[in-house]
Amino acid sequence: MRSILAKFILVNRWLAAVFLVGLTVALGLFAARFITKVVKFGANVFQSQEDQALLDLLHLLDWTLVASLVVMVILASWDSLVSPFDPASRAGGMSWIRKLDPGNLKVKLAGSIVAISSIQLLQMFLRGDGYSDRAIGWAMGLHALFLVGAVALALTDRISAGSRPADKNETPEP
Repeated sequence: MRSILAKFILVNRWLAAVFLVGLTVALGLFAARFITKVVKFGANVFQSQEDQALLDLLHLLDWTLVASLVVMVILASWDSLVSPFDPASRAGGMSWIRKLDPGNLKVKLAGSIVAISSIQLLQMFLRGDGYSDRAIGWAMGLHALFLVGAVALALTDRISAGSRPADKNETPEP
């Protein structure tokens, strides 16, 4: 009975695949929308004012960071939860996925969220007349909270990394 239950629970990891495939589809739709924004940016970049061109470029950068975040979650989750990638794909430049343990992934996600928040805050400052002091204050407060959270996650991961056994395949950093 225990063996059957263990197999049943292990097979359930494939339910996570549904969510990861859904994220992949959503990322494809996001990419299609991104392409339209790039085309619009290209058509208007020489006619728009410099600060507007910078805002539009920051918006594209923001979308790129969000897409990178989604890709990181999809790949790391697939490799750790559903089905590990084969050694050939790791040899083809995907060895970094193995280094994304849950703690490390949280730190990278938090760093991406801080970067996205920074871009949003910079966009608000560049469009300063369109926002109240209260809205800018809230945005700065939220950004500070994201930053403190990211630092706390990084410190927690650093501390817990000292208590984990080293991976035999991991090469020490110089």
